[in-house]
Amino acid sequence: MKSHEHGLVLGKFYPPHAGHHHLVRTAAEHCERLTVLVCAASVETIPLAERVRWMRQVHPDARIVGAVDDTEMDLNDPAIWDAHMAVFHGAVPERVDAVFTSEPYGDELARRFGAEHVLVDLDRTAFPVSGTAVRKDPAGSWDFLEQPVRAWLARRVVVLGAESTGTTTMARALAEHYRARGGVWAGTRWVEEYGREYSEGKLAALRARFPEAQWEDAEFGSDEFPVIAERQNERENAAAGLGSPVLFCDTDSFATTVWHERYMGGRNPRVDAVAERAAPHHLWLLTDHAGVPFEDDGLRDGEELRPWMTERFRSELTRTGREFIELHGPHEERLATAVAAVDALLDRGWALADPLPERR
Repeated sequence: MKSHEHGLVLGKFYPPHAGHHHLVRTAAEHCERLTVLVCAASVETIPLAERVRWMRQVHPDARIVGAVDDTEMDLNDPAIWDAHMAVFHGAVPERVDAVFTSEPYGDELARRFGAEHVLVDLDRTAFPVSGTAVRKDPAGSWDFLEQPVRAWLARRVVVLGAESTGTTTMARALAEHYRARGGVWAGTRWVEEYGREYSEGKLAALRARFPEAQWEDAEFGSDEFPVIAERQNERENAAAGLGSPVLFCDTDSFATTVWHERYMGGRNPRVDAVAERAAPHHLWLLTDHAGVPFEDDGLRDGEELRPWMTERFRSELTRTGREFIELHGPHEERLATAVAAVDALLDRGWALADPLPERR
């Protein structure tokens, strides 16, 4: 028998961190039913829907609801309290028996709900982290974040280019470089190109029927490319939640739109739509074909198309307003250029807006 029928946890969860999850799990242990109310102000960077989704993923047994609350906080102003409570009661109209907080104002909040206040880890000794600390330095608080939040925050860097221009070599080298820095960066990952795996399977299936078949005998249909693009997105999202604050991608669904042009001779709106739905990416590294020998590994046949593809990537990156740099010269020079660009991206930080200030 649990001590409370209906418990409530509320907060901004901007973003959710280990301290929040400890509070929710503690409340769940003591309540037959638990509601978690996520309140977001319009000025905040992380959308309310994202925070609600993250909390539902981490706490599937709790009821997670969201509300927009654009009223500043003033603990000494009854009218301000009333405005907040109107939002809270609008989102959670049911009777609440216990309010769980880690805040000094918890007594007053619980009193206004007509509920018992349960104070949990006021001094943050269990998990020394705060939303302010996470917003200021996500990388420094990375170990306190769950996978959905990491996936949203991770800076995604894409290596793309024509055939046999070293995209896989570069993506792997970048991941190894950042892993070698240790600490939070030791978990840096790179995402392999799903299109290559798909192509290997396609050729293997063809050779099962025709053992002498070569890559030029394989035929693609336009409907295959949205599948490839979707799977690339899925792999990225999974890796982003498991790795460090930076993720390296050997191509992406945006690049798949150009690969469709290369194989099918034009655009496919369905592939474009998949690329538009992808999680935000933050930097593209375009590997130039000049000076890179063409290596036919059994899945390549477009040496003469490399200049065209390089230009198409360059044109599409420019047209769509994506931030990119080009990598030229030998591998060591390319890697140094790439690392400098990625470091500059990370140095810019995340630029998460401050929540509404508390009146003093």
